[in-house]
Amino acid sequence: MIWTPARQRAVVQRVSREPHSQNFDKQARRVADYAPGLLLCGLLAWAATAAAEAGKAWGFRASPDAVVLALIAGVILAALWRRPAALEPGIDLSAKQGLEIAIVLLGCTTDLAWLARAGLPLAAAVVVVTSLALGAGWLISRFFGLPSSHALLVTSGNAICGNSAIAAVATVTRAPRDQVASSLAFTAILSIAVVLLLPMLVPLLSLSHAEYGVVAGLTVYAVPQVLAATFPVSAEAGEIATIVKLTRVLMLVPWLAVLAWQQRRASSEVAAVAGGILPWYLYGFLIAAALRTGGLIPIDFASHAQRASHVLTIAAMGALGLGVELGALKKSGVRSASAAVVSFLALLTFALIALQLLPI
Repeated sequence: MIWTPARQRAVVQRVSREPHSQNFDKQARRVADYAPGLLLCGLLAWAATAAAEAGKAWGFRASPDAVVLALIAGVILAALWRRPAALEPGIDLSAKQGLEIAIVLLGCTTDLAWLARAGLPLAAAVVVVTSLALGAGWLISRFFGLPSSHALLVTSGNAICGNSAIAAVATVTRAPRDQVASSLAFTAILSIAVVLLLPMLVPLLSLSHAEYGVVAGLTVYAVPQVLAATFPVSAEAGEIATIVKLTRVLMLVPWLAVLAWQQRRASSEVAAVAGGILPWYLYGFLIAAALRTGGLIPIDFASHAQRASHVLTIAAMGALGLGVELGALKKSGVRSASAAVVSFLALLTFALIALQLLPI
């Protein structure tokens, strides 16, 4: 058989019409659609991480986390630049699915044995204080006129673990981007003030270092901020605060489950989330946490998973920032800030009351 150019073209055309070739072309087009937006979010994540590391290198103890810096960078970029529509698919993918994957990876670093290490009285105090803070925070936020979805974001960030809780709750409630941005921004500002001012409670209330560690663990938002607020006081305060804080972080799991069940119950949509109760990424988080607790996930892998989760979260916050309108952010600014401050004061009050009841 003679292999003529005409025969070659016929074979190529026939192969191109085959299903596997069409599927490959379809997948290639999907990658091409997502790539520009993902690249932009990746650049925002890189710039935010570099800026956060520079702040630490320069000795700023309460330097903002890269998550907050990426959000701010996204908001500023959105205000100054009218981006092309070709970026939207990748930006949406980073803001939604990227954040969901980050939550699953976070489970690889969650050791449920922290509950046992904290001891029953302390663990019970964490559960009670966090639950009270969630209820009070929601009522306070609603009092200041925040919509229910916005109130849940502010409340969750204050009561559990700041930015991480806000981002996780946003994936369940599908809160608008301007509400997420507002909650993150004002929680971040408040967290810096807390790190700088909370150590003053030691002389003001004559707290022992162990007592201060409990209070800091119950009130400070993120684990790195707990370290910044306690280890300058003493190693004892830092170690106790870390145990309390990690136990408090575990409250995010049942809280997300409650919110997911509530959303499912209130929804009139026919389509159900995985299993009909929880979103797929919460199942993934729980499975990963169980494997980590059982020692089936090595420490090295958990460390890599934590870094990957942080990077995906930073990129997702950059993506959220790109979708925020400054006008909408300004509209809720005073109410969001007021709700965050008063909610924190309520959380601090609950923590100090619990301190009096604990055998420390």
